[in-house]
Amino acid sequence: MSDKSAIQWTDATWNPVTGCTKVSPGCDHCYAETFAERWRGVPGHAYEQGFDLKLWPERLDIPRGWKKPRRIFVNSMSDLFHHDVPDYFIDQVFRTMEDCNWHTFQVLTKRPERMRRFVKSRWGQDPMFVPLHIWLGVSVESNAFTWRVDMLRETPGYTRFLSVEPMLGEPDLNLRGIGWVIVGGESGPGWRPMNLDAARYLRERCSIAKVPFFFKQVAAFRPTDEMIPEDLRIREYPVTA
Repeated sequence: MSDKSAIQWTDATWNPVTGCTKVSPGCDHCYAETFAERWRGVPGHAYEQGFDLKLWPERLDIPRGWKKPRRIFVNSMSDLFHHDVPDYFIDQVFRTMEDCNWHTFQVLTKRPERMRRFVKSRWGQDPMFVPLHIWLGVSVESNAFTWRVDMLRETPGYTRFLSVEPMLGEPDLNLRGIGWVIVGGESGPGWRPMNLDAARYLRERCSIAKVPFFFKQVAAFRPTDEMIPEDLRIREYPVTA
């Protein structure tokens, strides 16, 4: 967790929850798990418990202390909608996000069913009631998981986004109702190559649909900008106001 981040599409990370479990092939080489497990058993370390799920109530107020506006990736080291995160704790995380409206919060999940239920229970069916500064997104690594996009579309929100990372296939995505698309190769040891032509096809789909497109990386542990073909060096952001 940091008020600065090496993740290109955000400014800072905030982890009121750490740890997770795998739900799909996009999780196979999880960079967060690899990092956390390095510290398992080290007394006093934040990841003494490795990648086991842990709630951090003492971190809930951290964004309140960041006075400069930031884009904040929520739970870069977990998934807020993991089934073991209690509803009351998710509610507290969202309460902080609601209060800190000078920031932009980027909430990304592979568990869109729970996110959809939570958002509808909190704000109802009308997207106009969801705060503009809270962006809701899903990861979709291949065609086998485009159902996550459908569930995101059913989730009220002003800015809904997709993280096609790691891009493991050639996902044929319906961009209706989507406000941003991030594309990237796999992070972590044992990374699998991505199909750059599939990324180009998605870039063109985004251009036609007027959806901002952000190409993050070709692969991990490489000089990213040098590896990205010139025609994919696009890093656009949504305009929300």
